Amino acid sequence: MQITKYQRPHISFFGCTNSGKSSLVNAVTNQNLSVVSDIKGTTTDPVEKSMELLPIGPVVIIDTAGINDGLKENDKLGKLRVEKTKQILDKTDVAVLVIDSVIGMQDEDKSFIDEFNKRNIPYLIVFNKNDIKTSKNKYLKVSAKTGFGVNELKNKLALIINENKKEKYIIKDKLNNGDIVILVIPIDESAPKGRIILPQQNVLRECLDAHASAICTQPEELAAILETVNPKYVITDSQAFNQVKDIVPDNIILTSFSILMANYRGKLNELLSGTSKISELKDGDKILISEGCTHHRQCNDIGTVKFPKWIKEYTGKNIEFEFTQGGEFPQDLSKYSLIIHCGGCMINEQEMKSRTNRASEQNIPIVNYGMAIAYMNGILERALEIFK
Repeated sequence: MQITKYQRPHISFFGCTNSGKSSLVNAVTNQNLSVVSDIKGTTTDPVEKSMELLPIGPVVIIDTAGINDGLKENDKLGKLRVEKTKQILDKTDVAVLVIDSVIGMQDEDKSFIDEFNKRNIPYLIVFNKNDIKTSKNKYLKVSAKTGFGVNELKNKLALIINENKKEKYIIKDKLNNGDIVILVIPIDESAPKGRIILPQQNVLRECLDAHASAICTQPEELAAILETVNPKYVITDSQAFNQVKDIVPDNIILTSFSILMANYRGKLNELLSGTSKISELKDGDKILISEGCTHHRQCNDIGTVKFPKWIKEYTGKNIEFEFTQGGEFPQDLSKYSLIIHCGGCMINEQEMKSRTNRASEQNIPIVNYGMAIAYMNGILERALEIFK
């Protein structure tokens, strides 16, 4: 299977201004990934780079603005940079905290260590600029200028990533050699032009890896195919559940790409618990519909058009809706009665977990696209049968 950006470990470098974060990132990657200067605050927005990093393999390296930026009174831009840096924590699999050996550990460094521990993010503390002053502490010592300690840092990162690596599958572990799987992929005005979306690609590849046979079709051709083959599973785009559920016999397991993604991301039960809230919605309740991707909104977009229509029809209530895309996801969720989130194929697992955890901490129900659609079509139990 192709390793996408969202499946790669995200290694983020944090530290105070002029701790040498960007210089160290450049030394680790052996590239001029980040702009380096003696002027404080050179790094403003986070810089991300997908690359191969030996001895680790495919990774995403993220350089961030100084965590003590914006401490000056009325420095609104600096405070915004720090907020952007904090948002990177949501997608970080491994953190590297870079400390200036000349200055030593500062309060902001200690605050970020507390944040790493709170979020259970594995981290390394690295004292940089050991070409100027040799650190006397238990932490890793490096010099971005001379390269001292850089290989040791990369080896330690590889060790952490390998310790936390888990072999996971979307569907492969549920397939045997010779199984037949039908993938229902509607091609309508909201489908991306000239391609199929990532979950569909990945499921197709896992079927082939398991030596199963995958048949791709649109809903209109599904009935004719079922007359000639007896598949183990039918996996559909969630928005076609209403049409597909009446075509697929009850003895064939039916689910959706979105529901498989919820299980793959390890948040099946948390997202499942939010489904019943749909029946409890009242007039005036506000729902957040959030998508991890940044695709161009189409005329019949599932998030902004179809979901509001389906929910209003199902509940008969006057519901308000707000929408977010990509990296946008509110810190304060208190005004929402429910969050409906896409499958999350375009954000990494850590960020999907951060979002569901934030909702849980604020006692806001959150549900996955596929589960919400299955629930409103009365087939949620059937759509989850694949996990039994």
